[in-house]
Amino acid sequence: MIILCNTIDYLNLEILVMKKIKLLFMIGILTNLVGMNSAKAQKNEDWPNLKKFQEANAQLEEPLADEDRVVFMGNSITIGWLNARPEFFKDKPWINRGISGQTTPQMLIRFRQDVIELKPKVVVILAGTNDIAGNTGPSTLEMIANNIKGMAEIAHANGIKVILSSTLPAYDYPWKPGLEPAPKIIALNKMLKEYCDRKGHIYLDYFTAMVDERNGLPKKYAHDEVHPTKEGYVVMEPLVEAAIAKALSAK
Repeated sequence: MIILCNTIDYLNLEILVMKKIKLLFMIGILTNLVGMNSAKAQKNEDWPNLKKFQEANAQLEEPLADEDRVVFMGNSITIGWLNARPEFFKDKPWINRGISGQTTPQMLIRFRQDVIELKPKVVVILAGTNDIAGNTGPSTLEMIANNIKGMAEIAHANGIKVILSSTLPAYDYPWKPGLEPAPKIIALNKMLKEYCDRKGHIYLDYFTAMVDERNGLPKKYAHDEVHPTKEGYVVMEPLVEAAIAKALSAK
């Protein structure tokens, strides 16, 4: 009888311990989920990164009457241009508003703050490759083109000349290999050119000047085949200068 009682007590104790372990395990899972959601919420507080240039924009003076102000709107390729070739932007009324990793919906949200309110005469938009890479989720080419068109329409409505740049060639993305972006980029560029032809915007064709036989970006222009080197930017510079001059001379 004593042996039986001891056995029952032991079983009850084992069941109680297992219940406590299970309860602690569930609490741990819930705590982790809450923490992950909290971190995700904090990360997404400023999804378009409106704070990035908020202070710089506030410090920027109104353009002079004869100032040919130009804003470069884009992603890492745009901001990388300023970092790799600061001399190209020096002593010019050109403002760089590129943010690494950004996609067109993020740019569209911050377009008024980072372009319209700076009152440029011209905006140079270079976007699309991060959308194709899926940086902020899946996007169709139509979605990407519509976001770019949205930026162009906002600029046009505010009297700003629009230059839509072709998306640069990319055979593959090192951070997301296997997506085969090359044919998608070609199709997107075709859509952008057709839109520019219809609306009278300037289409800036970097693609043709930089593409290789794979429809990618050669290593001489980009070590990772996505982000231009100084040599890559040197190819782009006379093209954008000519486009800006054309935009400024247009009535």
